[in-house]
Amino acid sequence: MFWYLVHTKPRQEKKAQLNLSYQGFECYLPLLLTEKIKRRELSVVEEPLFPRYLFIQLDSGLDAKSWSPIRSTIGVSRLVRFGLEPAKVNERLIAILKNNEKRFLEAPQELFAEGEKLQITDGPFAGIEAIYQMKDGQARALVLIEFMGRSVKVPLSPTQLKKVS
Repeated sequence: MFWYLVHTKPRQEKKAQLNLSYQGFECYLPLLLTEKIKRRELSVVEEPLFPRYLFIQLDSGLDAKSWSPIRSTIGVSRLVRFGLEPAKVNERLIAILKNNEKRFLEAPQELFAEGEKLQITDGPFAGIEAIYQMKDGQARALVLIEFMGRSVKVPLSPTQLKKVS
């Protein structure tokens, strides 16, 4: 048995995993928690660690299950290949991912990083650039803005901020 890589349709990793599991294939979809702004509120969501990819364990022996249903499974785009050969994934990589997954699911990946440049999108400071400092204890973001020639810390809702590219 070897691990291979499946390329899924956009945002259908869990659907592909479920449908492949119904067909008797062993799959692995590493997940992580991350902060997102949805409907103007900050929420924590579970996302794939590798968007549009999941791992599948397959046997290549004579009595192996046919691989042909994989491609037509709902949510699956294709089996990743290098030339004509399906892309094998090292078993150690899967073991490392499984060991670290608990850590990915304990603390969410924060929406903004310390020192990141942001723009205020709403409120009295709309349009002003700010530097993200940290979260405060009330689910707000503390940002640093230039105001009247000096730097001032301002608490804002994360929904009032967007990343500057």
